[in-house]
Amino acid sequence: MTPMNPLSETDGCRGGQTRKSFLARMFLSHPATFYPQVACVIFRASIMARLGRYGHDDWVGSSASVLRACGNVGMRCEITGLDNLRALDGPVVIIGNHMSTLETFVMPYLIGQFIPVTFVVKKSLITYPVFGAVMRSRNPVVVGREKPREDLITVMEEGVKRLENGLSIVIFPQSTRSSAFKPSEFNSLGVKLAARAGVPAVPVALKTDAWGNGKHLRDFGPVDPAKPVRIAFGPAMPVSGRGADEHAKIVEFISSHLRQWGVPVTER
Repeated sequence: MTPMNPLSETDGCRGGQTRKSFLARMFLSHPATFYPQVACVIFRASIMARLGRYGHDDWVGSSASVLRACGNVGMRCEITGLDNLRALDGPVVIIGNHMSTLETFVMPYLIGQFIPVTFVVKKSLITYPVFGAVMRSRNPVVVGREKPREDLITVMEEGVKRLENGLSIVIFPQSTRSSAFKPSEFNSLGVKLAARAGVPAVPVALKTDAWGNGKHLRDFGPVDPAKPVRIAFGPAMPVSGRGADEHAKIVEFISSHLRQWGVPVTER
């Protein structure tokens, strides 16, 4: 896989950044243009997906465009630990907290430039009128979020299939997106999947509240470029037994980074 303008440890959102005219930079820099920019990316991707022409590299490119939109409106991004992804030589389970819609859109670029990847997603994401076609094309593991036992079986069976075929999986074990982190609500499904498939687990800490959650439409909340976007990937860790020790290490990795970034962490 050939990455497009690959990232290094970086400060400032970009993603295959291209030169723009002065007028374009002035127009695109206003926060009110953020959602129109993202909508254009989604519509183009949806058309390609419906035509069966939307592959992994296209998804990486779309994700890079969303990251570029973040930079256009002034969001500052601090992304660390990319060398941990660069060092991977096989599929992994990437396990992180879930703060906003932003990570769903930008992580395909951050991860996908190094390894093929998909997500564990709730069913509603594949039924959205426009974005659903994009998500369906990426072979996600789909859960209903209504019957936990059935979701567990689905993740274990379908997740293992993806991993055996060389496709890494991103999973957010929290029940919902949250601007705070509660370790007691961060279940061990990710490490259980890694253990079942015999692949390493990679922790990722996410502070993405610059793209806020909306009150009525969760995916369309306020955009605040003054809030820095911070994403940190940890090293891959083999999972032994049922993964209790590794789960504790992942929780601590996420908690310590979030505390450092000023994000509330509720103790167990």
